[in-house]
Amino acid sequence: MILSWNVRGLNVLNKRLRVKNLIHKWRGDVICFQETKLKSVNTSIVRSLWSCHYVGWVDLVVEGASGGIIVMWDRRVVELIDHYVGDFMVACHFKNVDYGVEWAFAGVYGPNLEIFRRALWDEMAGVCCCWDLPWCSGGDFNVKRFPSERVGDSHLTNSIMISLI
Repeated sequence: MILSWNVRGLNVLNKRLRVKNLIHKWRGDVICFQETKLKSVNTSIVRSLWSCHYVGWVDLVVEGASGGIIVMWDRRVVELIDHYVGDFMVACHFKNVDYGVEWAFAGVYGPNLEIFRRALWDEMAGVCCCWDLPWCSGGDFNVKRFPSERVGDSHLTNSIMISLI
């Protein structure tokens, strides 16, 4: 099972404890957090989130006040073959331990500003071309597809205009 969650910050120990309890309850095999707001990630922080002794992880730390991604996995379930850390995503090439099936996961935290959105799509396309695998992506793309998703703002963005066509 893959869990993907925009946590809006993991700097507070109490919040990490609440997240840890939910991870234990939901029993994911691959877990992705977006908007961690962490300037660094180490074993202590990972263990404060997931008490699995077989946890592996790859992270993208924040630049500025927001952002950050952690992708964690249970090494008894999946083996990391390769990974990519970009500006907006953490991508992992996995192999299932039991069946040997290879696949890829991309944890995404998209840019808030539309002028940088093309860079996210280019980054994703580049990694997808490198790994000819089945893909799963999760995260917060920061994209609105329909005007009803924009509270108090009637401005039609390019992504909304494309979805209306």
